[in-house]
Amino acid sequence: MLPATFKLCCGISHEHLRRITAFMNNSFVVNPAAGTQEFGTGISSDWFSSTELSYVNQGEVTLHRAMEILQQQNGWQMETKQGNGDAVLSTVIPQLGKVFRMDGVLAVPMDQLYHELFESLERMPEWNPTLSQVKILQRIGKDTLLTHEIASQSPGNLVGQRDFVNIRRCWKQETAVYLVGTAAYSELIPLQEERVRAEATLSCIVLQPLEENPMQTRFTWLLSMDLKGWIPKSVINYVLPQSQADFIKHLRQHLSISAWP
Repeated sequence: MLPATFKLCCGISHEHLRRITAFMNNSFVVNPAAGTQEFGTGISSDWFSSTELSYVNQGEVTLHRAMEILQQQNGWQMETKQGNGDAVLSTVIPQLGKVFRMDGVLAVPMDQLYHELFESLERMPEWNPTLSQVKILQRIGKDTLLTHEIASQSPGNLVGQRDFVNIRRCWKQETAVYLVGTAAYSELIPLQEERVRAEATLSCIVLQPLEENPMQTRFTWLLSMDLKGWIPKSVINYVLPQSQADFIKHLRQHLSISAWP
């Protein structure tokens, strides 16, 4: 993809991301005098356990990695494109493998999407039939969640039923919301024989109001996943972009009948 095409599809300019990344690099500092670590969200090692802080750090590292990928302007290949403009592209990233990126525009304000995708996370199975359960296991501060998600068992499912334990981290600005996720380990949810524990190696949804119409939101979603088990790459490369397309389809249907203040 040409740089201009990337900017048009994704709506996130290189300069915008460069400034955000520079800010993020300074959002985690060590205070030698107090002997504490202070995060950009106000989280201190005095307040949380080492495990909780490691979850927060996982979220921060994933966000940094997502920022780097979003700044990559070349090497994206078109996977699918819908008549409404929704597109899924892909590229290969060292140590991550294939990363898929969905770009689309939703006809609702950014705050409504933030509410649906983060604040109302546990209600997602009500409108997304690919999930049977989403449960928040732990909250660390106001912007970091430890979650357990179970995929629905459906006829024709090419990969079988999976479950996920994820760290979800939100970074909210006036001009954008970043919702990142990555696989985590928790003793609260041991492995279960009837399901395969898959891993989201990187997920990052970026929400930005359109400059020409703030009541609409540009939706960008990076996704890299290890589904585990003996699954051919050809199947994975079909399932992941299709799951992104299905997700935004179900989200649109839900938003079309949802009231918002």
